[in-house]
Amino acid sequence: MLDSVRLPSARLVSFSQTHRDTLAALVCGLLLLMGWFALHVNWVGLALLILPIAYVVGGYQSAREGLTTLFQEKELDVDLLMIVAALGAASLGLWRREYYLIIDGAVLILIFAISGALEGYAMQRTERSIRALMRLTPDTASVLRRGQAEQVAIAHLQIGDELLVKPGELIPTDAVIIEGCSPINQAAITGESIPIDKTLGDEVFAGSLNGNGALRLRVHQPPESSLIQRIIRLVEQAQTEAPPSQQFIERFERGYAKVIVLVGILLTLCPPLLWHWTWETTIYKALIFLVVASPCALMAAIMPTLLSGIANGARQGILFKNGAQLEQMGQVRAIAFDKTGTLTTGRPEVHAVFPATGHSDAEVLQVAAALEAYSEHPIGQAICRYAMGRVSLATVTAVQAAPGQGITGQLEQQSVAVGHYKFVQHLLAEFKPTQLNIAQPRSSQDLSDPAQADSLLDPTVLDPILKSQALQFQQSGKTVVWVIQSNQVLGLIAIADQVRPDAARAIADLKRLGIQHLIMLSGDNQETAHSVAEAVGISEVHAELLPEQKLHLIRKLQQRYGAVAMVGDGINDAPALAQATVGIAMGTAGSDVALETADIVLMSDRLERIATAIQLGRRSQRIVKQNIVFALSFIVLLLVANFAGGITLPLGVIGHEGSTVLVTLSGLRLLRS
Repeated sequence: MLDSVRLPSARLVSFSQTHRDTLAALVCGLLLLMGWFALHVNWVGLALLILPIAYVVGGYQSAREGLTTLFQEKELDVDLLMIVAALGAASLGLWRREYYLIIDGAVLILIFAISGALEGYAMQRTERSIRALMRLTPDTASVLRRGQAEQVAIAHLQIGDELLVKPGELIPTDAVIIEGCSPINQAAITGESIPIDKTLGDEVFAGSLNGNGALRLRVHQPPESSLIQRIIRLVEQAQTEAPPSQQFIERFERGYAKVIVLVGILLTLCPPLLWHWTWETTIYKALIFLVVASPCALMAAIMPTLLSGIANGARQGILFKNGAQLEQMGQVRAIAFDKTGTLTTGRPEVHAVFPATGHSDAEVLQVAAALEAYSEHPIGQAICRYAMGRVSLATVTAVQAAPGQGITGQLEQQSVAVGHYKFVQHLLAEFKPTQLNIAQPRSSQDLSDPAQADSLLDPTVLDPILKSQALQFQQSGKTVVWVIQSNQVLGLIAIADQVRPDAARAIADLKRLGIQHLIMLSGDNQETAHSVAEAVGISEVHAELLPEQKLHLIRKLQQRYGAVAMVGDGINDAPALAQATVGIAMGTAGSDVALETADIVLMSDRLERIATAIQLGRRSQRIVKQNIVFALSFIVLLLVANFAGGITLPLGVIGHEGSTVLVTLSGLRLLRS
C-alpha cells in the first residue's frame, strides 16, 4: 500500500534467494566432506556419486552468473574461471584416476558458493535500512473534511489537505501549522537534543513526535517530497553506489579471468605445434596451469584476515558488518561526529541552579520541581530527576500549562511559574511596579556587555548578576528556564545535554593515532554545538544541519581527505552514515535505522573503541599486503616449476592448497589482541 510513496525503485535481493545460496553452500560443504571421507576409506564409487552432486549444488549459481555475464555482457569473470578450473581438475582426476583432484575442484566450488551467499546478505542490508525508515511514519493520517476527521492513506494526501495531529502522535508528512502550538520532538530528523516549540506558521517534519498540544496542519508539498522520504532515497543512493576500490576489484577479476583463459588456450595449442609436445603432455600442463593459477591463495590472503579482525573487534565490543569496512578503517584520515547521542548522552540534565539575591537553590528547585511534576516535557523531567533526593516536593494546585512557554500554578496561596523569559516577563508585568520586589545586586560586578544584557532582560525587573548569568548560560548553548513566585524572581535553572565522560579521551586517542581531521556535524544551534566541541577537543564545527546537508558535507570531506568515517546515532544521520567510507553507529543509543545503515556498531557506546577499530584496520592492511605478496610469489613459483621443472599435478595441487593454507594461517594472526 505504501510502496508507491515510500519504497524507492531498487533491485533488492529477496530473502528466499539469499537463503537458497546459503543452503547451497552448506550442502556443498557437507557433500564435500562426505566425498573426502569416502575416498579416504577407498569407497571410490560412493565418492564419484557424491562429489558431482556437490559440484552441481555449489556451482550452479556461479555457473549461471558466469554464463550470463559471458553471453549477455560478452565478458569473462572469475565465477566462470573457477567453474572451468574445477571441471578441469575433475576431468583430469577421472582421466588419470587421481580422484583427490576432484576434491580440489570441489573446494574451489565451495569457496565461491560461500562468497555468493555473503554477497546476498550484504545486499539485504539496503532493503532492511529502507524498510526501517518506512516504519517511522504512520500508514494513515487524520484528514479534516467537512468538519470530520477521516483516516486517509499517506499516498493519497494532496497539497492543501488539513490534518489533525493529537498529542503524542507522529507527524504523518511535512506540513505547516495553521492552528495550535506544541513542543515537537524532532531529534530523529534534525538531531536537536531538546524538543522545539512550534506554533502558527512553523513547518513540521514527517516522523517527528508531537508533544502535548493538538495541531492542525496544512500539507504544503507532496508526501513523496517530505524530508523522511528524501532520507530514504539518500540512504538507497549512497548504499548502492559502488566505491572506486570495488569497481577496481571487479575490473581486475574480469581481466584476470581473460588472461588465464587466453594463456590456457595458448598452452593447449602452441606447444604441440611449435615444440612438438604430445597432446597428452600439453593438456596435462595446461590443466596444472589452470589449477595453480586459480586465485584461491589470493582470496585467502584477504578474507581470513578480515574475518579474524572482525572476531577480534567483536570481543572488544566493535561489530564490523563486513570485512571491507575493517580494511577501510585503516585508511580513514578524517572522522565526522554527530553531537546529540554520540558525543553527548542525548538526555537533557540540569546543569546549574542559580538563585536570585535573597533566595536559595532549594527554594528555586522546590518550586520548579513542584510544577514540573505535572509536565511531560523533557526539560521538566530533567528538573524533577535533579530535584529528587535534594528537596521535598510541595503540592501545587490550579496547574496550567502554556505549550511552548511554561507552566503556572498556586503554591500556598501564591502564584508560581516556570518557563522561558518572555513568559515570565509577561507574568511579572501583570503586577504594578510598586509591588515588584526588585532584588539588589550581590556585588558591583560590571557586565561584560551591558547593551546585550539589557536586550536580553528588562533591567527594571531583574538584577544585573542574574541577567549576566542567564546570558552566559545561553551563550554556552544551555537552555535557561526562570522560576518566579508571586511578584519575585526566585532564580533560574540551566538545562544542557551532557557530554559523554569518555568523549574527550576518545578524541585525544584519535589525535595520537594521527587522525587530525575531526569534525562535528550537528542539527543543534551554533552555541550548543561549539560548546560541546570545545569540551571534547574538536575545532571544526558545522551546526544547524538537516540530514541532506550532513550528506553533502560528508561528500566534500571525502573529496578533501579521501576515506572519511561518520559516527552517529540518529535517523537524521542515516544518509551521512551510508555515504561515508565507514559509517559507525552507537549500539545502545542508536536508532534502528542508524544501526542498519552503519558499517560498524559500537555495542557499548564506548567512543574510545573507534581508535581500537582504526588500529585493527591498519593491522589488517599490513597482513593483507604481506599475504598478497606471498600468494603471488607462490603462484609465480608454481608456474615456473610447471614449465621449467615439470611438476606433477598432485604436486601442483599440494603447492596450490599449501600456499592457501599458509596464507590463511597468516591471516589468523589478527585474532590476537
